[in-house]
Amino acid sequence: MKILDRIVRLFVGVLFIFSGLVKLDDPMGTAIKMEEYFEVFAHDISSVFQYFIPFSLEIGLFVVILEILLGVAVLINFRMKLTSWVLLLLILFFTFLTFYSAWFDKVTDCGCFGDAIPLTPWQSFSKDIILLILILYIFMRKRAFLPALSEKGAVRVLGVVLVFCIGVAYYALQHLPPIDFRPYKVGTDIRKAMQPSEEFRYLYIMEKDGERFEFEVYPTDTTYKFIEMVLLNPEAQPKITDFSIWNDEGDFTEEALTGNKLLVLILDVNKAKVGKVPSIASLAESLKGNVDTWIITANDQATFENFRHEYQLAFPYYFADGTVMKAMIRANPGLMLLKDGVVIEKWHSNDIPSSKTILKLIK
Repeated sequence: MKILDRIVRLFVGVLFIFSGLVKLDDPMGTAIKMEEYFEVFAHDISSVFQYFIPFSLEIGLFVVILEILLGVAVLINFRMKLTSWVLLLLILFFTFLTFYSAWFDKVTDCGCFGDAIPLTPWQSFSKDIILLILILYIFMRKRAFLPALSEKGAVRVLGVVLVFCIGVAYYALQHLPPIDFRPYKVGTDIRKAMQPSEEFRYLYIMEKDGERFEFEVYPTDTTYKFIEMVLLNPEAQPKITDFSIWNDEGDFTEEALTGNKLLVLILDVNKAKVGKVPSIASLAESLKGNVDTWIITANDQATFENFRHEYQLAFPYYFADGTVMKAMIRANPGLMLLKDGVVIEKWHSNDIPSSKTILKLIK
């Protein structure tokens, strides 16, 4: 039993810490996911959840940090009666979320492991069921787990972990996520990422005389009735499927991926750090002739026109989908430097680079 106790405790603790850390790396991503859930629940269950939406970031951070602290508490056997109760309640909450997402097909990615390991709703639910079984085991065996440290020692460890978590979250919010797991990370060739990595292979499900058959090559025999086709190599699907830049004159996606471009991403002018806009405009002005500055926004034209005139932004602006922009950068505004479609560097508006730095990067 002691060996099994150790294995279960180690597995649950490490998994909770890992799950928490990948979400802590990107607090805004966690907030976006929480907001999705609150919007779904507000529509399907009760309008009360609408009031939680403005606090998505704070709630998300609380849950993520709690997840990490619980993982550490399990590893050091800290107050296992209390820890096992909180673990059980948390996993029941997660299991409900993932079941709801899977059954009603509401949130297609639960965000359990952030963008590091995307899971389908049913994969997420299956993972939570396994965790629920293991946590129930810990709950029933809680009296058998003896503290690995003294009370003071354990509190100090958890205190250090808490300070570390707050520090990482603060850095990620004031700058950019320390590790970028999203498809627009530095080094990505967007044009290539929009193409499948290999030719798609399909399995064709056909029917003839009441019997089903499977073919990897579509049969020429017309007596077979087509039922469905299944993609055999889903890993070949493009990593980027929805990148598009446009304005009233047409589509400018290909042009955006040509030459040296500094994309100034302003997701929503009403929520942007407007104090940084003059510095960005000054940087763009100093780059003229070497780098084309494009402003990208998810606002409507009338709203952005007013904003542009207010801040004297004499640069072309284009539109993009808000969800795509959130994936591109976790800042509003944020900067993305492209060279022939390759992401050279990204900056939060708190870290606006010099023109000298940008010119050096595009050489």
